[in-house]
Amino acid sequence: MTASVDLADFLPAYLAEVEELLDSAHRHLMAVEASARRGSAHPKSVRELFRALHTIKGLSAMVDVEPIVSISHWMESSLRQADQAGGRLPESSVEPLMEGLRAVEQRMRQLASGKDAAPVPPGLLERLEALGVSTSVVPGAARPVAVTLDETLALGSRLTPVEREQLTTSVGHRRPMRVDFIPGAERAARGITINSVRERLATLGDLVKVVPLAGPAPGGGSLTFVLLLSTEASDAVLMEAAGGEPAQVRALSTLTASLADDGAPAPVREPELEEPEEGRRSSGTLRVEVSRLDEALERLASLVVNRSRLQRAVADLTAVGAPTRELRAILHENGRQLRDMRAAILRLRMVRVGDVLDRLPLLVRGLRRTTGKPVRLEMDVGDAELDKAVADRILPALVHLVRNAVDHALESPEERRAAGKSLEGTVRLGCHANASGWVDLTVTDDGRGVDAEAVARRARVPAPRDSDDLLELLCRPGFSTREEVTSTSGRGMGMDIVRRIVVDQLGGDLRLETRVGVGTTFHLRVPLTITLLDAIIFECAGLRYAVAVGSVEELIEVEAARVVRPAGAHGVALVERRGQAVSLVSLAQLLGSASAQQAVDATPARGLVVRQRGDLVAFGVDRLLGQQEIVLRPLEDPLVRVPGVAGATDLGDGQPTLVLDLNALGAARRPGAGGREERAT
Repeated sequence: MTASVDLADFLPAYLAEVEELLDSAHRHLMAVEASARRGSAHPKSVRELFRALHTIKGLSAMVDVEPIVSISHWMESSLRQADQAGGRLPESSVEPLMEGLRAVEQRMRQLASGKDAAPVPPGLLERLEALGVSTSVVPGAARPVAVTLDETLALGSRLTPVEREQLTTSVGHRRPMRVDFIPGAERAARGITINSVRERLATLGDLVKVVPLAGPAPGGGSLTFVLLLSTEASDAVLMEAAGGEPAQVRALSTLTASLADDGAPAPVREPELEEPEEGRRSSGTLRVEVSRLDEALERLASLVVNRSRLQRAVADLTAVGAPTRELRAILHENGRQLRDMRAAILRLRMVRVGDVLDRLPLLVRGLRRTTGKPVRLEMDVGDAELDKAVADRILPALVHLVRNAVDHALESPEERRAAGKSLEGTVRLGCHANASGWVDLTVTDDGRGVDAEAVARRARVPAPRDSDDLLELLCRPGFSTREEVTSTSGRGMGMDIVRRIVVDQLGGDLRLETRVGVGTTFHLRVPLTITLLDAIIFECAGLRYAVAVGSVEELIEVEAARVVRPAGAHGVALVERRGQAVSLVSLAQLLGSASAQQAVDATPARGLVVRQRGDLVAFGVDRLLGQQEIVLRPLEDPLVRVPGVAGATDLGDGQPTLVLDLNALGAARRPGAGGREERAT
């Protein structure tokens, strides 16, 4: 009796592959729907959607996920007619297909959480089958060819009715074949693995199923992969695709012939969708788990800290007169190599913003159905990239903004008609990276705008003076402009989450522009990465601090004669910068290291100029110590998190140094601004 193989080792790769295919399927189905609404065809998207489903079916059969095999098979079948019709798919067919993709996705999540895939939802297969695609044999076409499966290897019991139909319904000169592949270390060293063999055989015909079997195998192996396919390829070509001996190629025995009405074999044209899947995989792409990249980054972080220690030791030797010229040259070269290594690892962690946001069109489609508002999503993200950790954090914020734009900002069709606007609302998402290591994102709608006075009445506070104060109101925890809770909003959890992600977690900036009756734009600025960064090290009130270089626009010298201190300004002064008055804030006072009177009496030597809420603000410090690469360690424990402190770092002396977010620090401590301190009281 043959033992069944534990497929747990194959599951992670299967889930990752199918996740990518689902993303592709959603994207192409959305394109097909857009074309159907315009009354035009989209052959390329129909073909790519079919190929994605075809591959999902094959992969799912390999790991015996029968519900996904059934769903993807009937979705695949429903697309054959669309391809034969030149890529035309009725708009009414889109929703059942979308339902099928959601069902596959739900079962993927169940598998990822260690559960079994749930059975197919009642009625789903019937709805997919009822899309108008007939699976009966066309008059004059070939009749089924029955095949005998080797029951001694339990192959027959491992096949579903759908897979049996694929094998037994041969057309043209195709034959049902069995290829046995035996993996081994020597073959793996030559790049011959089950994945490579499966890919090559898939290009030679219709690969129906891959069945792993445990037990003694030719060549001393203990595992055999049985690949069942329908193909026109010769035995020699199949053997070569399987890597040669000890692989075996056998034809499944035919019981009846395929005859047309006149008794001759009926030539049947294969649908174009059955062509071998080519070009989907890139031989130059390697999938790597994020945890491995995190580990590499952690090792690099340790090297950066050690370099800081070495730099400090060399400086001490130089101070006592030791010859350190060669050491300093080596240290300089080591720094260059670490910077190159950092850039290489960060490039590995970068993901395209467009890939991160490819689910937003699907979100807008769902909102269009639930709200009844015609809405179009326009995305202009180019080739901008983000660190994977930043991308994962920023996506929920963008989802909240898009959801709010559709549900709150866009008017109903009747309101838009009365206002002289097009019936279809527009939400635009833009993105571009700047040279200072930051990425700017915008979410814009052409809706009703934010009525500041209505928001103030809802919050029971005086009307906000400007857009910054309005944003503070909108970001209050639990605040919502909706009276009732709907499926999309009204829980008071939207803008507060956006502010928390963009400002608190990522150390970025969030701004608002709105015009009543015209629309609203949210501006988000987030760093490319939040782990390794270049920082300015400075001293304030006898303690060292660090701040990201990208957040500082300029370093200035502060001359006491050019400082003006208005009465009642609570320690805030004005300093001249190229003919412009800039607020000068005592950082020591903000940090609690000096009183307001001490801040008035002492003039800081230097100022770190940052842009806060669109205005320039200079934070006064005592001394600049230099610039170096640091490793940011976020403060995750809520008991020790403080507004304005992004995390801590080690500068090489073993002592923790706080990394400040000057923008958030100034906003949190600004009196009368409705910041966190005011909201907490």
